[in-house]
Amino acid sequence: MTTQSLEAKAKALNDELEGLDLAGRLALVAGLDGRAVFTTSLGIEDQVITAAIGSNRLAIDVATLKTGRLFNETVALVDKTEETYGILIKRYHPEKADIEAYVAQYGMNGFYESVEARHACCGVRKLKPLARALEGASYWITGLRRGQSGNRATTPFAEADLERGLIKINPLADWDIETIRAHVAANAIPVNPLHSRGYPSIGCEPCTRAIKPGEPERAGRWWWENDEKRECGLHVAEAASSVIPNASSAA
Repeated sequence: MTTQSLEAKAKALNDELEGLDLAGRLALVAGLDGRAVFTTSLGIEDQVITAAIGSNRLAIDVATLKTGRLFNETVALVDKTEETYGILIKRYHPEKADIEAYVAQYGMNGFYESVEARHACCGVRKLKPLARALEGASYWITGLRRGQSGNRATTPFAEADLERGLIKINPLADWDIETIRAHVAANAIPVNPLHSRGYPSIGCEPCTRAIKPGEPERAGRWWWENDEKRECGLHVAEAASSVIPNASSAA
């Protein structure tokens, strides 16, 4: 599919998704030609999407990135979510050789020392496993919302991901956090207990802290960096590292 046709398809799909509720948006994507994959980080938004997929038995693959540095609470929630909705959440792990190469170059916790090292860590623990999770997919479903950060304020319901050659679907783009919480409570959706301890956005344990009153939802992610639009590269291409080490560079 050409860049122009992918963008045109995404625009038409965006317009169609806007008028539907969450279940309708997901059902529409599940019924399209091509494999649809939802990647969950087990955050509250993602749990809402997983619940909708599982409860409606939609033909959408669910995957998660087991980075090796997640909170124990996050790891435990994977099993609980599978049991609750009778679904399989496929785990994608970083390659051992990539981790060893990273540690040789930067150290185990080198991400604290430079933005380059942090992006490289996200590269081996998130971006490369994500590429495997999305292999052969036509649609990538995410839990992105406009209210999560200024960097995500214009998130559409559907957008062309030209780098990966697919369409990214953001079915909760127009949901605010109050709506999310009310939906979770009304439907008894299991969520990460860290949310009630001041962690609205949860990533890897060394890179996530609780936020302070009045801070944006994602202020606790990579808090030691100064860039207010900091991302890991999953959803913002320019944030991705250009120096992802590989096994051959570990000498």
